[in-house]
Amino acid sequence: MPQNPLPLAQIARVLGIPEGALRALMAERGDEPGDATLVGLTVEEAARRIGIGRTKMYEYVTSGEIRSVKIGSLRRIPAEAVGEFLARRYRTTDFGTAA
Repeated sequence: MPQNPLPLAQIARVLGIPEGALRALMAERGDEPGDATLVGLTVEEAARRIGIGRTKMYEYVTSGEIRSVKIGSLRRIPAEAVGEFLARRYRTTDFGTAA
């Protein structure tokens, strides 16, 4: 059984919820933490890192807003392209105007 590096009991205490509820939430979510050492991300992995949906990420890839490369039949997004994409979006966003 893999060891969990997070002290869940302490985190639950800080959040003010029972540890069992926190464990249930984590199990329900079912996300794999992923491999932070990957240099070529799938579209799904890149989307998860940004916190957007897969379809939206495909739109950004298709439009060229986020760099990607084709390796055989696989599409991969360089890990650094995610940060570059966010930095460009941050610079072009006007925070002074209300939506």
